[in-house]
Amino acid sequence: MTAALRAMTAADVPAVMALENETFPEDAWSEQMLRDELAGQPHARHYVVAEEPSGTIVGYAGLAAAGGQGDVQTIAVRADRQGRGVGAALLTELLAEAARRGCAEVFLEVRADNDRARALYERFGFERIGVRKCYYQPSGMDAIVMRCQARESGPAGFVRGNVR
Repeated sequence: MTAALRAMTAADVPAVMALENETFPEDAWSEQMLRDELAGQPHARHYVVAEEPSGTIVGYAGLAAAGGQGDVQTIAVRADRQGRGVGAALLTELLAEAARRGCAEVFLEVRADNDRARALYERFGFERIGVRKCYYQPSGMDAIVMRCQARESGPAGFVRGNVR
């Protein structure tokens, strides 16, 4: 991976929104939703971007954390950078932040048809615990609910599989 992770700022919103709309064309967040999430930093939110040396943002991710529980809000990687470790680096950062905030477990929802993302989450120790029917709108796609529990071994206290 040639991208470096750094905190997301309001100045990143246009680039992140372009990537959001490209990655999730049917159910992209609105710009206001993203700005509202950023307003929660650093108190209850942690958002990062993956930026190449050229300044191009090729991925982003966000975590909500409160009351000993973390929730992966979003992870996206530009299509031509997928499979190169960017998503794994973003997820590693979110899990590390969850551990720093004392989270005993981290939850997420992933589209039922996103096999690549589910495989990544499973490598990091996430397990399927439920389904939210018709969660993603307007497509009506189900969401698979997954959970990763903190353990004493592994980086940041969370079990993690092999990452390329």
